[in-house]
Amino acid sequence: MAVSTPVDAEQAWRDLQRIRVPQERVYDEVERAASGGPGATWATAALMWVFLAALGLEPPTRGVWLALAGYLLVLGALARAYHRRSQVRLHRSRCDWRMFAGFVAGAVVTGGTILLSGRLVEPLAPMTGALIQATVSAAVFVLFVGPMTRWSTGSLRGRGGSSAGEGAGR
Repeated sequence: MAVSTPVDAEQAWRDLQRIRVPQERVYDEVERAASGGPGATWATAALMWVFLAALGLEPPTRGVWLALAGYLLVLGALARAYHRRSQVRLHRSRCDWRMFAGFVAGAVVTGGTILLSGRLVEPLAPMTGALIQATVSAAVFVLFVGPMTRWSTGSLRGRGGSSAGEGAGR
């Protein structure tokens, strides 16, 4: 015995729109989570600064390798902590060529800045040169990360443009 109740199509459509999470909000959340917030950028820059400044003390080769291992370990722990904070869990990864290009460009720009600033401060005292090199490199990193992250995650919006407008005229 089936009981039929009258259904108002317009009301059902309004209810569906109210309940459904709009695609733009999902992309906003992806962009927020991808950036890791300003805390991730500043923590990474501070960690890089400490590492480069410590290398200015000119430790022996064993000390350099130990510092590098510690730097990579703490950097990995930082990445893991910020990854766990992300509330977005997508079914499939949306990484595309822009995200890969951003990562490679960041490595090239940051690495190039470290090498170039190291060459430029060679005539200075080791500790003074290392502090200048660390400060310039961390500043370039901070200035590069924000725009690059916005550019690389901005491509996600472009993909779903047609499906976001679906049903807009209903």
